[in-house]
Amino acid sequence: MNQTQQAITSLISQVEKSVIGQSHVVRSLVIGLLTQGHVLLEGLPGTAKTRSVKSLADNLHTSFGRIQFTPDLLPSDVTGTEVYQEQNGKPQLHFQPGPIFNSIVLADEINRAPAKVQAALLEAMAEGTITVGDQTHTLPELFMVLATQNPVEQEGTYPLPEAQMDRFIMKVSVDYPDDDAELDIIRLVRGEESGNKTHQAEPSEVEASIQLDPSIVMQARSELSSVEVSEISERYIVALVMATRKPERYPDSSLSRWIEVGSSPRASISLDKCARAYAWLQGRDFVEPDDIRAMAHAVLGHRVTLSYDALADGVTQQQVIDELLDHVVIG
Repeated sequence: MNQTQQAITSLISQVEKSVIGQSHVVRSLVIGLLTQGHVLLEGLPGTAKTRSVKSLADNLHTSFGRIQFTPDLLPSDVTGTEVYQEQNGKPQLHFQPGPIFNSIVLADEINRAPAKVQAALLEAMAEGTITVGDQTHTLPELFMVLATQNPVEQEGTYPLPEAQMDRFIMKVSVDYPDDDAELDIIRLVRGEESGNKTHQAEPSEVEASIQLDPSIVMQARSELSSVEVSEISERYIVALVMATRKPERYPDSSLSRWIEVGSSPRASISLDKCARAYAWLQGRDFVEPDDIRAMAHAVLGHRVTLSYDALADGVTQQQVIDELLDHVVIG
């Protein structure tokens, strides 16, 4: 494991000290960071979604912006707006950047704002630019949207448009912690309240953030391009994605009955990127089929539209991916 991998591994370990019992969430956030992708965290209130994002930002030496999505939010509250200012006695339009002009952007409870506001993020997430009036403004090189949302069944939520869901490289489910993790959470918060920052033997110890330099992230990104993907792994990625579009190829499965609309080509690209990042974090320079399987739920689940029959039977997107992995063979 080289120095860059060690630095990123240290980042994961540091964030996990502040977010107890959610290791898969922390790893997914870092994979999103390495792949220049955006991540959507979905879970019930109180499951440390916002805390996870803030902890990651605290451990990076870069700018952080937070947007609290509410029903009365306007697109200009996200992107910024042009304001009149006098310069040398002459009125001129001056662009006032919004919170989107940060490297790490927390879109908190993104599905509590109407579609018009959610759509304000589309250009930023896809192209790294924001257009206001007739001017296009470039966002920082290190730019990542980390969004949180409550399940769509909760009161006061608006489902995200399919086009925006597709722009998230991963959607990660955040569940309640188990018994031991819950105990560590109590101790962690108690220690924070008392201001106790000293070393303890407990797994809930709290230390100062490491403030990783963004250049390390850029170096890690460049190293991902050298991670090799064999033809067998490439064909496995394609087979998984095509199974969502042509489920009739697997008559022995329930895919045809469950899937209404399959995944877009972004799914193949994202699965390739995330599998390479996952392998790189394991200290390998090649992708194994297990790396692809490990990322399949987070990458493909939100890109599958369920049929009426699936919804009526209470089938979830994650169950569809389980079925997919059970029936699509490697090689």
